[in-house]
Amino acid sequence: MSATEKALDSALVWLRRDLRTNDNAALYHALRSAREVWCAFVFDTEILDPLPRADRRVEFLVQCTHDLDASLAALGEASGRKGVRLLVRHGKAADEIVALANDLHVQAVFANHDDDPYALMRDAHVRGELADLGIALHTSKDHVIFERGEVLTGSGKPYSVFTPYKNAWLKQLDDFFLKPYPVERHAAALAPVPAGTRHAQANLASLGFVKTNLEELKVHGSAAAAEALLADFLHRIDHYDTARDYPAVKGPSYLSVHLRFGTISIRRLASAARDHAERAGARSHRGADVWLSELVWRDFYHQVLHHLPHVVGASCKPEYDKVRFDHGRHADELFAAWCEGRTGYPLVDAAMAQINSTGWMHNRLRMVTASFLTKDLGLDWKRGEAYFALHLIDYDLAANNGGWQWAASTGCDAQPWFRIFNPVTQSRKFDPEGKFIRRYLPQLEKLSDDLIHAPWEAGPIELEAAGVMLGRDYPRPVVDHAEAREKTLARYGVVKKPAA
Repeated sequence: MSATEKALDSALVWLRRDLRTNDNAALYHALRSAREVWCAFVFDTEILDPLPRADRRVEFLVQCTHDLDASLAALGEASGRKGVRLLVRHGKAADEIVALANDLHVQAVFANHDDDPYALMRDAHVRGELADLGIALHTSKDHVIFERGEVLTGSGKPYSVFTPYKNAWLKQLDDFFLKPYPVERHAAALAPVPAGTRHAQANLASLGFVKTNLEELKVHGSAAAAEALLADFLHRIDHYDTARDYPAVKGPSYLSVHLRFGTISIRRLASAARDHAERAGARSHRGADVWLSELVWRDFYHQVLHHLPHVVGASCKPEYDKVRFDHGRHADELFAAWCEGRTGYPLVDAAMAQINSTGWMHNRLRMVTASFLTKDLGLDWKRGEAYFALHLIDYDLAANNGGWQWAASTGCDAQPWFRIFNPVTQSRKFDPEGKFIRRYLPQLEKLSDDLIHAPWEAGPIELEAAGVMLGRDYPRPVVDHAEAREKTLARYGVVKKPAA
């Protein structure tokens, strides 16, 4: 479509969880459709107001908007359009976008899909408000490879088990679904900020937030940072299938926060995984295959959220709502011990120290800590889900909910309820030398590689030599795993096994 053939005089791109200029579906469609295009991001008070004033996600978002602003300016200048900037607003997103679209006199707003319940309600409201002004809202798929009803069973129903879904997903995958959107080719449609229109960039202080330790953690919100992480990961992807399970090893891609906020395209990552596997040839491509499988899990959980929205706040499988988790003062004390890393189980406590100090947790440890909360402490999975939602910098509702329901055995294709992680066995298997534990629990660093996984098994002389007094330097276990396991089997026993 040439400039003279474009259907619209002007359009606004509303960026949300797609914070990049390259390979962006909404931006591409807007540039192809309109003669003049502006881009906006709203720091939504509906989302930000409930957050603690020191929140790594907000700092990451501020960095992303600065990067977007610079990227848009560079795209504009490369196309001979000076003065292109990101329009930033702070307020209720639905109101801010409608007002901005009206002020700019655009004919359409373009955005990418967001299937979180709040986002769906917000977008429905915006669609109606814009329609009253004669402005269209166009939305596109961008955050996943296959969404909503694109991968269904032969009978047209959503999948509830991952492996058949993955097989269908892989069978359906071809170059079309991985092809990037050539935004740069149409960047000449980017428009400079009109005179009198606010475009000042936000900072933490203006939003009412304070600086975190994000810089110390070397996490940065930008497309360049995401590409650098991907490049580093592709050098070690061949070992991902094994290295990913060991929290003291540099095994993961560390791209989850970038994928969550869209500083890198899911198509870019899926293509990299597939292409690497194909190039591996005689070399092992198991690592790339497993990483691609993790990306398929992400799509799976998003389609679960779309087809089964009741998973927000309830068990995916309604029969598991019969399970009665512990409540009351003792449960609150146990929950506090879990949150603060005071359970007396070193791997669990080190994992909680990791999330509390960095906003991120190793994937295997997410499973271990979730299992411990629900099946050792007997607490409601929704409490843990909420804690992760508050603290994870890469928090994604669909993945977080899916992961917690998997661990609690209440979700689609979940861990069977009678399979319960032993936190000590997990520790000895996946942190055999205690390197991860020592990193986050330095008070235990002098214990032997064997005893560091279960300090209560150490004798008085061994504890004294390590400078550890249980109950003072490190807590005794808040529960006995063997006893807790029996209680969990009884608790879940109210759910009848399906007939053979």
